[in-house]
Parts: sequence; structure tokens; C-alpha cells
Amino acid sequence: MRTEAVDRVRLVFTLFDADGNGVIEADDFELMAGRVVEAVPEADEARRDAMLAAFRAFWSALAGELDANRDGRIDFEEFKAVVLAPERFDAAIGEFADGLTLLADPDGDGLIDRPTFARAMTAIGFALPNIHSLFDALGPTAADQVTVTAWNEAIKDYYRPDLAGIVGDRLVASPTG
Repeated sequence: MRTEAVDRVRLVFTLFDADGNGVIEADDFELMAGRVVEAVPEADEARRDAMLAAFRAFWSALAGELDANRDGRIDFEEFKAVVLAPERFDAAIGEFADGLTLLADPDGDGLIDRPTFARAMTAIGFALPNIHSLFDALGPTAADQVTVTAWNEAIKDYYRPDLAGIVGDRLVASPTG
């Protein structure tokens, strides 16, 4: 497993631990999902519901696979299995990527503008300079938009243990601005 993958997962664990108590619980996913949905108020109810469902499905997949003692909590050592066995979580990560990118594309044109992207990623907890670095790496159009497809694939790649030098690594780097 690549060090970069562990670094990416360590950051996501910290962000998913929305209440900061050192473990991930169902309430953390509800808290974060609510923040993300609120960050894109122009999204319709179907898109908001899809995002909430994606967060819940991701939690269910994690809890079902990783919560060995069934205490409703996942610590970092348990969470690392996401990168150790990504095939166990492909469906949940795919649903999460679909839900997030669908929410951030409220008009359904297949493009996400920088302000919406930044609001959604800030709601998750990423640092703003890193968010802009990622957006730039996704190849924005002249109108400062990225494709849903590019961002969706970047989300999925983020959880791949065999990848390094991916655009998602910009989220882990020390903020630059």
C-alpha cells in the first residue's frame, strides 16, 4: 500500500470524525451530510436526498465491514481497511461520489462551478487552498467549471491504495495559501 493512500485515508478519517471525538460514528456522517447539503442550497430535493442516502450508505458499508466489535464506532486502525481492501467499498464509494457530484451540479448540465465545488468541499472540511488546487488540477473550462465525470473519478481514485500522484493528493498537501 502506498504511503500517499494512507495519508489520504488519514485525512478523510479526520474529516469524517465530524464531532472530533477520535472515532467515526453514524452521527458523524449525519452531521457532515447535513453540512454538505446546506452548502448547496440551490440543489433540488432529489439531489439533496441522494447525497444524504450516499452518506448513509457509506456509513452502513463501513460499519458493516469494519466495526469488528459492533460498538457503532470505527477507529483509525479499523478505517484503514478502506485502502487495504478497496474492492469491499467500491460500491459505497461510487455511490458517495455520485451523490456528491450530483448535488454539486444542481442544474444537471454535467459541470460544477468553482464556488459550488468550494462550498461542498469546505463543508466536508477540506482546506480552501487545497480545494482550489484540486479544482485547478481537474482542468476547469474557460468558464471556471469542472466536469462531473472528472470530479467523480477523482473521488474514486482518492481511495485507491495503488495510486500516487493523483489530483486528490492535493487535498492532503499542506495548504499553500
